[in-house]
Amino acid sequence: MPLSADQQSEIDALRSQPSQTLRAVSEGMEGHLYKAIDVLDHGFVRVIDYMGDDAAICQAARVSYGKGTKSVQNDEGLIRYLMRHWHSTPFEMCEIKLHVKLPVFVARQWIRHRTANVNEYSARYSILDREFYIPAPEHVNAQSVVNNQGRGGVLEGAEAARVLEILKSDSNRAYDNYEAMIGETGPDGEAQDGLARELARMNLPSNIYTQWYWKVDLHNLFHFLRLRADAHAQYEIRVYADAICKVVADWVPAAYAAFEDYRLGGATLSGKALDCVRRMLKGEEVTQENSGMSKGEWREFQGVLA
Repeated sequence: MPLSADQQSEIDALRSQPSQTLRAVSEGMEGHLYKAIDVLDHGFVRVIDYMGDDAAICQAARVSYGKGTKSVQNDEGLIRYLMRHWHSTPFEMCEIKLHVKLPVFVARQWIRHRTANVNEYSARYSILDREFYIPAPEHVNAQSVVNNQGRGGVLEGAEAARVLEILKSDSNRAYDNYEAMIGETGPDGEAQDGLARELARMNLPSNIYTQWYWKVDLHNLFHFLRLRADAHAQYEIRVYADAICKVVADWVPAAYAAFEDYRLGGATLSGKALDCVRRMLKGEEVTQENSGMSKGEWREFQGVLA
């Protein structure tokens, strides 16, 4: 189960004791506080705390007091202007702190976004649980033949079963050895010193689950989501990004709508690509050979137009 009994008990206690505050709150986000969203087979995302809302973005942009005299419509227009023209500072006034449980290999991708504050569960002090990410059969894919860092078609039948069995057996064997190395008694029942946890952990596979607190401002969160909620992102990190997108949409609906329009649903064209569009609008036949683009650039350009 993604949440331990102790974690669920802590969440229930926190949700049963609401506190009054004078600061601005987002009603949409209040509904997410302390609730865990299940991701993958043992993972989750849950909101621990947040600061700011759509109004805080506008307040920072105007450097004004309180809500001011602007209407909601004006606020939405301002937020869209800020997003459209890449004015990032006002979005940095909002922050979110998440508790995430994720496989180690996903965490290694995630940590490349270095603009957040992170505190991870320590396997030097604590013993990791026997929880491994094992992909569902529909997510066991072959290597892509056109993308060196992507998936190809789904493996089926005996080959898929063979791969899944290897993943399960290797994971459990590694954990059995992990337990044996840190154990206080040997196989004969006699007392033994046991290997230090900080050394024993190196034998564990990268599909074992870890946990961390991840705090980030909205501008850098949008950058993370633009890359990781993209269809080309690896599935195992994309599902976490998708879960966070739903939270952000409830937290700052105007900002998320602008982000969805200009970033997730938009595209950036190079000078050569823009020139090709202009030539196409004039009725000229444009091909990869006369576009000035490489085959890879042309393929991506065609994907944008499609």
